[in-house]
Amino acid sequence: MSTTPLTKKDFQTDQEVRWCPGCGDYAILNAVQQVFPELGVAREKFVIVSGIGCSSRFPYYMNTYGFHTIHGRAPAVATGVKLANPELSVWVVTGDGDALSIGGNHLIHAMRRNIDLKIMLFNNRIYGLTKGQYSPTSERGKKTKSSPLGTVERPFMPACVAVGTECTFVARSIDVQAPHLKSVIKRAHEHRGTAFVEILQNCNIFNDAAWAFMTEKDVREDQQLVLEHGKPMIFGKAKEKALRLRGLALEIVAVADVPESEVLVHDETNRALAFLLSQIGPPFYPTPIGVLYSVDAPTHDEGVTAQLDEAIEKQGPGDLAALLNSGDTWVVK
Repeated sequence: MSTTPLTKKDFQTDQEVRWCPGCGDYAILNAVQQVFPELGVAREKFVIVSGIGCSSRFPYYMNTYGFHTIHGRAPAVATGVKLANPELSVWVVTGDGDALSIGGNHLIHAMRRNIDLKIMLFNNRIYGLTKGQYSPTSERGKKTKSSPLGTVERPFMPACVAVGTECTFVARSIDVQAPHLKSVIKRAHEHRGTAFVEILQNCNIFNDAAWAFMTEKDVREDQQLVLEHGKPMIFGKAKEKALRLRGLALEIVAVADVPESEVLVHDETNRALAFLLSQIGPPFYPTPIGVLYSVDAPTHDEGVTAQLDEAIEKQGPGDLAALLNSGDTWVVK
């Protein structure tokens, strides 16, 4: 293995990046290609696993091992990869439709098991690859090709789903805020266990400006709550607003009107607080970004590896050929 420091170029492939011009996927790809060389992991130890959708082209554009799987099944395949070789750094790239519709069952169980996967969910609130149908995260009333009168469904809140499964790391970032996005990706890598990162991403062709209410420069400071562990939850252009816990509900207060002790301080180890934060947003609250929740817990892959080691110690390494040829066998001519 080479000891030469890796660069972004080392993670670029010779494949033409084929997303629509202006797509937020470009910004996410750029961030990942900048972060991976800084993680101290050999390039051949990375595996990118994707399902189906615009985001799922990711493996072709990353000069690592990759697997473009079938719709919604990326977490299942990634689980197999991690169990087969626990030394690998396994990343799942998926979209809101791929992960939360046909792949919902696979996603929640990967997070429940706490297998050491890093899951990046690109949330553009639309089905982009199939040309603009509403997705599980589309807002109620959204008019699309598959909901011409407006969808009557309530949308999934991905971070809320993740916290509900007891995922041990839940975070949210934004495609166009590169420094923040890169810091969250690094935190996800450092976490031991399932790390779920929702990335708010723009589809400028089929759902343009889906997140403009919180990403435009003139509203960003009022509409985003940037979370930092141990720091007070203060936001606004002049840092004049804050969150306070009143009973079991969060409320917005003016910093000047309340004692400092009443301003809520972020504790990313508090699951109840993370669940509250995962559910707030417009029109009454800012949208939290950053690490909502992070705790240590035994991982699924470590548990399985320990069981295998114990079985080998007690019974020996086994003989697959002998097993297949034991008992009743047939010869087909």
